[in-house]
Amino acid sequence: MKRNVLSLALAMVFGTALAHTEPAEVEKKEVNADKSTVSWKAYKVTGSHNGLVELQSGALIFEDGALTGGEFVVDMSSLIATDLEGDSKAKLEGHLKSDDFFGVASHPTSKLVFTEVKSTGKNSYEVTGDLTIKGITKPVTFDVSVYGSKATATMKVDRAQYDVRYGSGSFFDNLGDKTIYDEFDLVVDLEF
Repeated sequence: MKRNVLSLALAMVFGTALAHTEPAEVEKKEVNADKSTVSWKAYKVTGSHNGLVELQSGALIFEDGALTGGEFVVDMSSLIATDLEGDSKAKLEGHLKSDDFFGVASHPTSKLVFTEVKSTGKNSYEVTGDLTIKGITKPVTFDVSVYGSKATATMKVDRAQYDVRYGSGSFFDNLGDKTIYDEFDLVVDLEF
């Protein structure tokens, strides 16, 4: 009798396990870097600046139609300001690429790798990922929406965590109206 109960129990466990092992349909969708945009906006006491930076490469991973992962590389040498023209534009872009800010000569790319994706509603996700800027990797959490072959994400990045110190009240005292706030915004529009 014990042997029959044990056999029945094992059959149920393995039968249930086999019934639920259908492989998920995993699909990696490469992002079209030419049709995708990464916009930035940074703030200072006396105003703000905004611009663009280009994706070098990227992909989103879906399982059974749901977002489960992603990885992106940004070309930091493509960093531009879109709110200025002429000498002011060139001066700001050069300064942002210098070691005072993103040190593009030594760190030509930044990278984001999704580490956790949680569904928060239809087509909406909360994503946690590892963001690497200037060779420093820190976790970030942000929202992503996916509609058809497009995705959008918005995030705040604290530059102080990546040793981007210039004009930061986190590192320097008495900056007054020369203070540049640590957090900047990224708005990402992807096509894949």
